[in-house]
Amino acid sequence: MDFKKLAEQYKSELFDNVLPFWLQHSQDLECGGYYTCLDRDGHVFDTDKFIWLQGREVWLFSMLYNKVEKRQEWLDCAIQGGEFLKKYGHDGNYNWYFSLDRQGNPLVEPYNIFSYTFATMAFAQLAKASGDKEYAQIAKRTFDRILEKRDNPKDKWCKAHAGTRPIKDFALPMILCNLALEIEEFIDPQLIDRTIDECLHEVLDVFYQKDLGLIVENVSAEDNSLVDSFEGRTINPGHSLEAMWFVMDMGVRLGRRDLIDRAVEIALRTIEYGWDKQYGGIFYFMDRLGHPQQQLEWDQKLWWVHLESAIAMLKGYQLTGNRKCLAWFEKLDQYMWSHFKDAEYPEWFGYLNRRGEVLLPLKGGKWKGCFHVPRGLYQLWRILQQCAAQSASDEKQPITAETL
Repeated sequence: MDFKKLAEQYKSELFDNVLPFWLQHSQDLECGGYYTCLDRDGHVFDTDKFIWLQGREVWLFSMLYNKVEKRQEWLDCAIQGGEFLKKYGHDGNYNWYFSLDRQGNPLVEPYNIFSYTFATMAFAQLAKASGDKEYAQIAKRTFDRILEKRDNPKDKWCKAHAGTRPIKDFALPMILCNLALEIEEFIDPQLIDRTIDECLHEVLDVFYQKDLGLIVENVSAEDNSLVDSFEGRTINPGHSLEAMWFVMDMGVRLGRRDLIDRAVEIALRTIEYGWDKQYGGIFYFMDRLGHPQQQLEWDQKLWWVHLESAIAMLKGYQLTGNRKCLAWFEKLDQYMWSHFKDAEYPEWFGYLNRRGEVLLPLKGGKWKGCFHVPRGLYQLWRILQQCAAQSASDEKQPITAETL
């Protein structure tokens, strides 16, 4: 594999295709914030604003400003989105709404914990980019709210009847693995260390089921046992694979090769389980007992699932030298560019049917925004650069615990 050539391909797609699309079409310079409901060529088809996607776009352009280049247009884009979020995104007590209308009036109550996590990520990166201490304070206050809500993320907006089959889901400990590293410079080190330990325990010892060799989406909130229900049987390969590259980053951060090796092992088992042997691509949802799925979209092939899986596989190879990871990355790379890449217009398709045909030609909506495609391209570009450097210097030995 020509790592250098492939790195340039991902870099070019990010800077020449995807980022200009969002800068040009998503910014609402009249009311603030971002449009995310964009059709194939970037026209706005709905003006509602979804907090988690607003936060993701603030994070993305702040992160690029911090890590790639001090481009003023990136900072301007992030600040105008951050100011909209600061003014309209929460109820005054850092409970972040799910959605707003174009002008910033609340539409849906703060039931979704991802609104909180991505607001935290957004303001942490924006504080680094701008030097504004108020943004750092918003990130810290929101992080505190997340920790307060860990046992009941939906709070009073939870629809489940209390006491009957209580379950907890994988989403929060998964995203906290990433969020803890994003915000650690603003948080007390002991709290960060404790959060990291708790999240790793939840991900690797509670939701990962050793007998299955897989991560389940939901377990009993009473004793962490498996639950034989639709929710309790659900496997989401994309979530599992995304979480594993978070754990690999944790392993690097903590100097723990054992975490990296375990994450690679789980990731390989997950992608082998989730890959569609007939049509290619990764299933969205699966049932651990093979029963019919409750989600009608279970067999769709989604953009984010494949990008996050590609990151996990390439990162696994880069950190350990595992050739199985590289082989899977090559397969994912081929699938993504031949199915999700739009040959006529910028940005990538998000939703394919099982056969890999485009279901929806939109480039953004209620669930797809300026995040997984640009973050994925950025991550893969950077990792491929590292692989190219290693190859060029003939440093092909796997990274050891001593070198982390």
